[in-house]
Amino acid sequence: MTVRFGLLGAGRIGKVHAAAIASNPKARLVAVADALEPAARALAQAWGAEVRSLDDIVSAGDIDAVVICTPTDTHADLIERLARAGKAIFCEKPIDLDVARVEACLKVVDKTGAALMVGFNRRFDPHFAAVRQAIDDGRIGAVEMVTITSRDPGAPPPDYVKRSGGIFRDMTIHDFDMARFLLGEEPVAVSAHASVLVDKKIGEAGDFDSVSVILETASGKQAVISNSRRATYGYDQRIEVHGSKGMVAAENQRPVSIELANDKGYTRPPLHDFFMTRYIDAYANEITAFIAAKAAGKKASPSGKDGLVALKLADAALKSAKTGKTVRVD
Repeated sequence: MTVRFGLLGAGRIGKVHAAAIASNPKARLVAVADALEPAARALAQAWGAEVRSLDDIVSAGDIDAVVICTPTDTHADLIERLARAGKAIFCEKPIDLDVARVEACLKVVDKTGAALMVGFNRRFDPHFAAVRQAIDDGRIGAVEMVTITSRDPGAPPPDYVKRSGGIFRDMTIHDFDMARFLLGEEPVAVSAHASVLVDKKIGEAGDFDSVSVILETASGKQAVISNSRRATYGYDQRIEVHGSKGMVAAENQRPVSIELANDKGYTRPPLHDFFMTRYIDAYANEITAFIAAKAAGKKASPSGKDGLVALKLADAALKSAKTGKTVRVD
């Protein structure tokens, strides 16, 4: 069975997903739509697809599934349209920046029985997945503490900050999902601290660029998250899980894994420069998982509910950072 895909959005993340679809033998990219027709045409030509309008992709009989890579404020409306049209849906995070809007959208998904997967790609990174497997295999005993470090090479422009929903909803939301993935228990309390240390224009736009978060579960398990919009040494992505019988960690990855030793000491190549190369396997693996879920008629994971919970944690973190108090979460 080959799953026939439509792609909405031919920007940076759209290109990543187009490559992932094209590399999968069980998938075919049929059509691309974008508000900028030249961008859609270039991406479609690169992978042997057609350029179609949004309406045509929604109603197309030769498209089984649609990947949404459009701006965040369009996601919920598109999910509802595609759900009513009987399409399987893969949507980049977040579904929306407003919890109530996400809840309303998920009611439509449930009512129509549509298949929906949310793009928390880091669950599918081979290194992070191996950490989860070590936990599942009981190799470190009961999970007690999770430490997540996620730092971007450089800050986004202020215009992006203004429409992103802020660092907690845009960047830390990935780490909230990863914390849930590794803790095995839902966080019930959030304590966050946030500063502007990288670019004062980010502060002027109403956001932060340096944050620390502690999540706590009902049993007392903890996850500590460290985020920065600046890492001069590259894209810093690390996790560590401490358990009752040991520890498992995934270190930073490099395009080339070598070590050079001479009279000047030991040196290693630089880290990946951003998510497009660091998580290329994760993007391919999540499309594979989406296809497998559709073929088996099973619910895809991460689900719409996973997206909703991560957004609630982001809102709680923002409230905590602004009030200086720990915020309880349903």
